[in-house]
Amino acid sequence: MFKAELSDPNILKTSFDAISSIVDEVQIQTDSEGIRLDALDRSHITFVHLELNAGLFDEYVCDEPEKINIDTDELVKVLKRSKSDDRVIMSLSEGNLIITFEGEAKRTFKIRLIDIENESPSPPELDHPTKLEIPFALLKDSIADIDIFSDKIALMVDKEYFKASAEGEFGDANIEYLHGEKIDSEAKSVFSLEKIREMLKADKFSDIATIKLGDDMPLDLKLKMVSDEGELSFLLAPRIEAEE
Repeated sequence: MFKAELSDPNILKTSFDAISSIVDEVQIQTDSEGIRLDALDRSHITFVHLELNAGLFDEYVCDEPEKINIDTDELVKVLKRSKSDDRVIMSLSEGNLIITFEGEAKRTFKIRLIDIENESPSPPELDHPTKLEIPFALLKDSIADIDIFSDKIALMVDKEYFKASAEGEFGDANIEYLHGEKIDSEAKSVFSLEKIREMLKADKFSDIATIKLGDDMPLDLKLKMVSDEGELSFLLAPRIEAEE
């Protein structure tokens, strides 16, 4: 038996809104400790990891491990029908994921499970030289600023600043944030702006983003709940081409 009940549907809605932009199908794994998923997009550019611990839920029951293979677009369509004060209840029944919203009315949706041939991928082991925390809103604003001029973004960190910049045909943009972290080295990588924008759809998951950077290394972006009961993280491959 699997049943998970949550008083805030925004946690699921914001997580899967970002995930569905990156991958079109996922395998959600459940056990007594909670829910998790690992997925890689078809172009092998973005890796996504979601973890929701059993303690996050108002009620959580999982008698034996389950693998829930689901189309992320279909799941998001349903989750977006939730209202902010709804309770959301998830369960499994005869090859379907059952999602119920309890609020002014009780609304139940049945999503067919799908066949997925590949096993869930494992994240690569990476040792980034720099790590810092920045406000999520600032990161999202930086993306909007860069978007004026370019479809790629250079992210840089040194001892004092986290910097986001772009050079485009019609102009340049540069954002500097005094990070206040103890960082002894410098790092810089260039990334697809569109790919980062997909990740940043999860804007209700956490107010703080933890970023790891290295020279021409993947971007490691982690969002962690204040309660430590949930984590959403992404690895994004860099664009190795030289900036003009």
